[in-house]
Amino acid sequence: MITQERKKQLDIDLRIIFLISMLVLGFFMIFGNQINSVAYDKQVHILLRVLMMGGLFQYGLAGLGITVVSILRRESFLSHGLRIKNLLPAVGLSALCCLPDLIYQIASGNAHAWFPFSDVNFTGEVMASGFPVNVVGMTITAICWGFFEGFNYVVIADKINERYPSKYSFWDWGAFFCAVMCILIHGAVGVTPDAIIEMLCTIFLIYGMLLVRKETGNAWGCVLIFFAYWNAV
Repeated sequence: MITQERKKQLDIDLRIIFLISMLVLGFFMIFGNQINSVAYDKQVHILLRVLMMGGLFQYGLAGLGITVVSILRRESFLSHGLRIKNLLPAVGLSALCCLPDLIYQIASGNAHAWFPFSDVNFTGEVMASGFPVNVVGMTITAICWGFFEGFNYVVIADKINERYPSKYSFWDWGAFFCAVMCILIHGAVGVTPDAIIEMLCTIFLIYGMLLVRKETGNAWGCVLIFFAYWNAV
């Protein structure tokens, strides 16, 4: 049984994560034109631009909040399922959650040759930059658009589920909230048949991977989706 003190802690944690993400998003919305003018200015070194968009804004939106909470609570990231046990079932079942979206992307003609982070705007330029710029740039990209984007959902879902536990095996408040959050942030909302199908596929992917994380106790499937599938196909 969760104590009142723990409930208050979880409420504070979730508010911190939400407020930090909204502040970063709000800053980007207000100064987006100025930020983009620097981000796509090829006179500025590519690593500085990747670091600005990845380290400041992508990580700020999906990563900084959970990092602050982790430091505040002295809570290791490892406690959120970054472990070896049940690794293969977690990765395999999480991969299956991508199938509806993959089928939709292929059927709609949106799929392209597979390459990790190929949909991130800077990847092509980073890869063409040569060693060591390409290695450093892809490492920043992998950390910000890969690890933290996937792991951010895990931590948020874990805290919501601890605060609002579900009585049902296949209903998960944390997974549901994160799935809705994902379609809102990525703009996957619409009323046309194609938009509705895409939205449902995204919900299935995010909800499914987080349900797999809860059932297996392993979060690597969620993280690896954002390395090997999201932005890669």
